[in-house]
Amino acid sequence: MTESPEPLLPSARSAPAVPYASYLRVYEPLAAYPEPERTHWAAYARRGTAPTAQDELRRSLAELVRVPLVGVPAHESADAFTAEVDGVLLVCPWRTRLRGWLALEELVEQFPLPVLDAALPPSARRRAAEEYERWRERNPDARPWIRTGVWQIPLRWFVLVADEEREYVQGERLRYRTPMVQARRRLARALRTLRAAEGYGMLAEGLVEVGSWLEEFHPRSMVELDYGGLVHALPAERLAADRSAGDLAAGIEALRAGDTEGAAEAYRGLAERWRAVRERLFAN
Repeated sequence: MTESPEPLLPSARSAPAVPYASYLRVYEPLAAYPEPERTHWAAYARRGTAPTAQDELRRSLAELVRVPLVGVPAHESADAFTAEVDGVLLVCPWRTRLRGWLALEELVEQFPLPVLDAALPPSARRRAAEEYERWRERNPDARPWIRTGVWQIPLRWFVLVADEEREYVQGERLRYRTPMVQARRRLARALRTLRAAEGYGMLAEGLVEVGSWLEEFHPRSMVELDYGGLVHALPAERLAADRSAGDLAAGIEALRAGDTEGAAEAYRGLAERWRAVRERLFAN
């Protein structure tokens, strides 16, 4: 997990979420979970004490700063985010340990070894990798319910949602929520358009990978795209004006209509806008 350059204040419950990450979450209906997990989540929801996203982050970071360094939380979380839609309980398990292993694999691919060695000793990384390999052998079909983007929102995520699903509360959140069936339909339609055009191979490949992930979940699930900590990193006026999902949809629609120039302009503007945000990760 990549940390923000700003200090973390774990004792301040109202402090902004750090690091500045966005999230793509899937909430599945209770019926999707086998026993005894189904009973656990039902009782969990009845207690009405589900933690917030900031609570999840603080607990994860508290695990990571233990001595000696472990790199990945020692135990899997028994917490989840919950939501009720049309009287149906939906659950999004944190699975913090699994996500920690996956994030560590990404860090190894993204950062030079000297940087990684300074942040997390090779022995800790090796130990985490060995633990993950043993765990994977026992859980070959496991997948996370939450994906994370640090200092960015991958553009392919915006394909899943629509501008009218946007919820913005200044200083608190910016998110989209959509039924799984809608997310899959939008992805499939966009993928057909992108595959028929030239120059969008990378976006199409990303959509294929996201689509494969979504297929793992119950068809009556809910998909949530959450700006997360980026709400505290970007200017309020920028967030209020942000219509990234609508902009990407307009670009794909232009491409579908044969307006390649208009589509290229829309996609280029969106990519440059988010590239400027992503580059803050490397600012000092």
